[in-house]
Amino acid sequence: MVPKPLDYESINENVKKAAYAVRGELYLRASELQKEGKKIIFTNVGNPHALGQKPLTFPRQVVALCQAPFLLDDPNVGLLFPADAIARAKHYLSMTTGGLGAYSDSRGLPGIRREIAEFIGRRDGYPSDPELIFLTDGASKGVMQILNTIIRNEKDGILVPVPQYPLYSATITLYGGSLVPYYLEEEANWGLDVNNLRQAVAGARSRGITVKAMVIINPGNPTGQCLSQSNVRELLQFCFQENLVLLADEVYQQNIYQDERPFISARKMLLDMGPPISKELQLVSFHTVSKGYWGECGQRGGYFEMTNLSPQTVDEIYKVASISLSPNVPGQIFLGLMVNPPQPGDISYLKFTMESKAVLESLRRRARMMTDGFNSCRNVVCNFTEGAMYSFPQIRLPPKAIEAAKKAGKIPDVFYCLKLLEATGISTVPGSGFGQKEGVFHLRTTILPAEEEMPAIMASFKKFNDEFMEQYEDYRGYSRL
Repeated sequence: MVPKPLDYESINENVKKAAYAVRGELYLRASELQKEGKKIIFTNVGNPHALGQKPLTFPRQVVALCQAPFLLDDPNVGLLFPADAIARAKHYLSMTTGGLGAYSDSRGLPGIRREIAEFIGRRDGYPSDPELIFLTDGASKGVMQILNTIIRNEKDGILVPVPQYPLYSATITLYGGSLVPYYLEEEANWGLDVNNLRQAVAGARSRGITVKAMVIINPGNPTGQCLSQSNVRELLQFCFQENLVLLADEVYQQNIYQDERPFISARKMLLDMGPPISKELQLVSFHTVSKGYWGECGQRGGYFEMTNLSPQTVDEIYKVASISLSPNVPGQIFLGLMVNPPQPGDISYLKFTMESKAVLESLRRRARMMTDGFNSCRNVVCNFTEGAMYSFPQIRLPPKAIEAAKKAGKIPDVFYCLKLLEATGISTVPGSGFGQKEGVFHLRTTILPAEEEMPAIMASFKKFNDEFMEQYEDYRGYSRL
């Protein structure tokens, strides 16, 4: 029988190969258990509002008025909404040609692109060109657009940090390119060694692969580290020497939980370095409203900014963006509010500042609670979560556990995470979904559960883990750490 075009046998092989562990086997099993009535704590995805984070008041007020502009004509609108929210809603509606229900330019509303350029200029100390900023439905869509532009065939390679966020591996597979892994050093707090990068590039080239781009995720996902200034400078120099475009995933730039390594953008470091590198190295930077203290994942607001790309290439990226007609307009307005929040003297400034600071301070405490909790467990070691929203503890599985996993037909860290899910309801992602060194096992969890629930969650994890280790440890041949 001849298969139909959308029968499994007939579909694009790249679609079958593209794996996305964050919504993989563990997530599907967790969803089943939830339907059966078990309480599940979904720590598998960085989804703050789903785990109880409250939306910031001011941006929701502004977008509510933009979504229902007839409220602006109500004589009582001033009783429900502060004057600065009303003024800002009118400001954004004036940028549209028919409100939030109308398409915008395929690059996004010009007025919001200007506001983002002004934000980048303030952040980096160098002016930004709004014509080189494209708004997208979340940063992920921007990453996909740029990778689609770079990858021509399976001979084009993209350097990706391992462990990595599976958006990159899945998208590279989908577009028929080759992922070239470079390993982060767990013992050096997930830092990177340029010698490893050189070896990765040399190895890929020896296999006939043209390495075209390098991805950095700063702060790191799933690893939670913040790159130092010297590390970023080294990376830029490396990309310049090797003729690579740098793709800087900087979506967690507001999520910093220590003071030693503040966020510094790749763009600022590049322009600080001066010519020739500042004029020649190609850079694309990504940001979003989904992370930080906003956590507006469902709004799908993101942007990318291009540095040192030729006008012809920018035109081609615009052409591809135009196929989708327009990024969603409410997400664009959230971006405008993120880069241009209430200022001192505005009616909403104090409330906005109190809300955003409370979220960040709580995340900082939760990062510490989770790291300390993991490090109190038997055979578990975890670097401190310096930034982003995740912990990535190493689980030192005893040989008997690895053997039991093989008998069950499971990768060892998948086996462990499934047992954890069944016992506690905590839904995590196995480290194998992000890539890791041979024989080393991890899991990734968000630090997003409510602060008041964190002690109970960590106690539940510790109880499960210690019982698991008790069951599988062989005291004759395996050391208890």
